Amino acid sequence: MDGAAGWPLPDKDNRTCLELARTPNLDALVKQSRLGLARTVPQGMEPSSACACMSVIGYNPSVYYRGRSAIEAKSMGIPVDRDEVVFRCNLVAVRDGKMWSYSAGYISSEEARELITALDRELGNNNLHFYPGVSYRHILKLKGQGKTLQAQCTPPHDISNKLVAEFLPHGTGSDYLKSLMQRSEDILRNHPVNLARIKRGEIPATTIWLFWGSGQIPEMPSFKQVYRVNAAMTSGVDLLRGLAKMASMTVLEIPGVTDNLDNDFAGQANGALDALRQHDLVIIHIEAPDEAAHDGSVAKKIDAIEKIDKEVISRLRAFKEENLSILIMPDHPTPIRSQTHNDEPVPFALYTPVIRASGAVRFTEAEAKKTGIMVENGYTIMKDLVHRG
Repeated sequence: MDGAAGWPLPDKDNRTCLELARTPNLDALVKQSRLGLARTVPQGMEPSSACACMSVIGYNPSVYYRGRSAIEAKSMGIPVDRDEVVFRCNLVAVRDGKMWSYSAGYISSEEARELITALDRELGNNNLHFYPGVSYRHILKLKGQGKTLQAQCTPPHDISNKLVAEFLPHGTGSDYLKSLMQRSEDILRNHPVNLARIKRGEIPATTIWLFWGSGQIPEMPSFKQVYRVNAAMTSGVDLLRGLAKMASMTVLEIPGVTDNLDNDFAGQANGALDALRQHDLVIIHIEAPDEAAHDGSVAKKIDAIEKIDKEVISRLRAFKEENLSILIMPDHPTPIRSQTHNDEPVPFALYTPVIRASGAVRFTEAEAKKTGIMVENGYTIMKDLVHRG
């Protein structure tokens, strides 16, 4: 449940979104589970989904994490050689000097592909290429520009409604990145896709935003090699599909799986359960709570959590009679008040047919803390799931 954890909301009786959401299926499962807190982001590391999700799927980020963009590039089939670097390239909207929308109004993948193709045609060359991804998330690959990795960059979802001038890339290697961002504005300004979006009253993509630079990613042992089981994953974002490929998991192609509230939650759950016919373990990654929190929307985050409970957890509960073990957890908190990730521990619920329940009654941050169970190395929980500990 990406980003589902968070902080108490003062205007909501100091309750978190997990506490505000109606989650009868989660709560019923928790009463039969071990509930506690886990640290998915090692202290001193960035609280990115790449780092945190690596923990959730059972790998130590301190050993294997070297940057997010190369993981996404792997998902998209983009090779990264030793003298090449890749950056996440978001399509964003800036208005009056402020970050208006870090997602360009959640631009569709089809519209974004046209814009990224135009940028590659106008700015690309043998040493520079743009690659279209999902919605607003794309990749820029550079050859012979290793110094750009030293630039200090800020994710756009961290600066909603803030003046962007204070957060542009800076330091060594930043001039090249800022130049590309500036040059993209002229190409995007009068592109037919943006003109059509403006005419419809939608937010246009006014510029690209570069961040999360990385080089080659280290080799990871396969999930089967580490845990002795065959695994698969379903997700609506390239990052998680990239992690799955790094771990040599099967990437499931389930129709209707997206990165937001339009996700087919029931279809994703059914597809995952169907995959258990050929796999020992399936990971269901759902991005919607995180996107809602980045938007600062309490209502959307609660809606996402409730949809997960109604459409996904209900199906897992029904299927658990088939000797199913279940691990439920966010990767990191994304509090509404900050609209970005932090590295605080997250609640987890582990159910197996033989596990001893911890006495909790709800899947919330406070309930998890009350149990006194704290797993400092979050990546070790996967072993307990696989071995049904």
